[in-house]
Amino acid sequence: MKLVVVIAFLLCSTYCLGQKGYAKDSLQVKLYANITYENKQAKKIEVRKIFCDYCNESQLGFIKQEGWRRAYEERNLPENRLVKGIRKLTIIIRIAKEDFKNLKSD
Repeated sequence: MKLVVVIAFLLCSTYCLGQKGYAKDSLQVKLYANITYENKQAKKIEVRKIFCDYCNESQLGFIKQEGWRRAYEERNLPENRLVKGIRKLTIIIRIAKEDFKNLKSD
């Protein structure tokens, strides 16, 4: 009997309550960026790949700019900084569905 109650509670909590938080009203886009370092200084930042199957060209441009800005902000973090070489970053961008719809009209 206790096992049935526990299983019913788990099923209800996962299926009846639905999504919570950002997952319900936002989209998530992943992109890869490279930061090239020489003498501990960032010399070049480039966005390599954007994973968005449902984006048009203007949306991809906006996401690329936002990804570049985030990589620029992370260039001097101690865990990303190199003496010489290329640091590869994976950046996740969450966009509200309403804001994403507004990007379609631009």
